[in-house]
Amino acid sequence: MQMSDQKEIAADPASVYAALLSPEVLKACVPGAQDVSGSPEEGFEAKVTQKVGPVKATFTGHVTLSDMVPGEKLTISGEGKGGAAGFAKGGAVVTLTPSETGTLLSYEVEAKVGGKLAQLGSRIIDGFAKKMADQFFTNLQDALAPAPLDAADAEEDAEAGGAKPKGWFRKLLGGASEENT
Repeated sequence: MQMSDQKEIAADPASVYAALLSPEVLKACVPGAQDVSGSPEEGFEAKVTQKVGPVKATFTGHVTLSDMVPGEKLTISGEGKGGAAGFAKGGAVVTLTPSETGTLLSYEVEAKVGGKLAQLGSRIIDGFAKKMADQFFTNLQDALAPAPLDAADAEEDAEAGGAKPKGWFRKLLGGASEENT
């Protein structure tokens, strides 16, 4: 299976890149993720439960990152095993380009599935993959969206000159976004 697309993310490339390297953000963004741990240097371990057509399984997998250019590009490679349901493995090249509204994220994915999953047929698998990608990017956009401000935050934000990421993501960035506004 091959798939490519572009998504507009309303955040600067550095914030999008940082989010893609964070296990906490990935857990919040990957549909069905029960656990994501690890680091960009060592790779990530993940546990994801999904239902594809009539097949429901919990996949455990390992993801590695390479060709990393901060704020611009990275390559993701990984594989997951879902017991009797089968396996999935593949990779994606992700490119981040500054745009007028934030970041244009482009990706090219190549993946293979086996076991019961492969028996479902490419139409079901391709549709599922597209749905998962769309949900991931919706969740990523939500994670990077500015949080609603209370009165004290609104005053502080006005002084800083812009919107801030949600509180949990701001803490994750270690206040870097506050210094950059």
